[in-house]
Amino acid sequence: MSFFSKSSAPIYIAGPCSVESKEQLHQIARAFQSMPIQLFRAGVWKPRTRPGSFEGMGEQALAWLLEIKNEFNIPIAIEVAEPAHIELALRYQVDVLWLGARTVVNPFQVQRLADSLQGVHLPVMIKNPVTPDVDLWIGAIERMEKVGITDIAAIHRGFSTYAKSTTYRNEPNWIIPIELKRRRPELILINDPSHITGQSAHVAAMSQRAMDMGFDGLMIETHPQPSKALSDAAQQITPEALWQLIQGLNIRTPHLETSNQLAQLDFYRQLMDSVDDEIIALIARRMELSNQLGVLKKEMNLSAYQPERWREIIASKTHTAALKGLDPQLIKQVFEQIHDASINHQLGLFLDPTTSEK
Repeated sequence: MSFFSKSSAPIYIAGPCSVESKEQLHQIARAFQSMPIQLFRAGVWKPRTRPGSFEGMGEQALAWLLEIKNEFNIPIAIEVAEPAHIELALRYQVDVLWLGARTVVNPFQVQRLADSLQGVHLPVMIKNPVTPDVDLWIGAIERMEKVGITDIAAIHRGFSTYAKSTTYRNEPNWIIPIELKRRRPELILINDPSHITGQSAHVAAMSQRAMDMGFDGLMIETHPQPSKALSDAAQQITPEALWQLIQGLNIRTPHLETSNQLAQLDFYRQLMDSVDDEIIALIARRMELSNQLGVLKKEMNLSAYQPERWREIIASKTHTAALKGLDPQLIKQVFEQIHDASINHQLGLFLDPTTSEK
């Protein structure tokens, strides 16, 4: 029987960002007994951005997780990044593996892991790569399929960006998971609101949005005392908060395969709303850059309007539009409005005597 099969009921995956102690695991597992949690997730090896951070308990954590699995009768999922991790996961009877975003971005490493899973019939979850590249994501899925892994789920955890957002830790970039769903509608698609938001206060709202968009489940980081967590403290929620979140969800099940045409219509509207939100966020980011550019122009004693640069923009963007099957005139009109707003904003900076001092 497939672990990841389509159902009207969401898949709930939860657990700590990283295993810290046996007591921590027991506290969480006891709380999960009264919740519809299908899979206990836990970080064993933590790929930290910089050295010196907590990097997980390793094999000791696997021994504790096996105890949790046997005592509470709940399947266990861990992240693997090396063939040696897979060997240890099999030894300690881990039920589900997942590949992290930093791993998926490297096809060579994904292939090494796939080769290590040849002949092993374990479910595998594959997070999106850190870069917004749907082909790279699908490529990792296909590498697993080629070695015989058939029980696969995709996890949307957002995408890294140089620009720092006050809303997201990782930009959701909804277009990417939407495109994955379009190309591979049979795949289970799970949302990871913890990593997208990076803030516990926003996890519930992001979870509801994912449900509205037809995601098949949620992966949520949970900790008995989030403020004391050794990794990603800001984005973890308590088991009590998790239960409130689950109870408060409005499960609309607007999946593409539904026979109800009204549900399909509503589903596509939800997707369009999300794309519209992304457009607004991108325009806001562009205006931020325009502000920085205006300050620099003022310091260099340049005019706000640069005709040659504007002609380059129009030529480039209308050409790109044509390649994508869009009306170049439409794109020209859109960019004219954005450009006019940018120039007017920069002119305001030019009149502000304090601008260059900021």
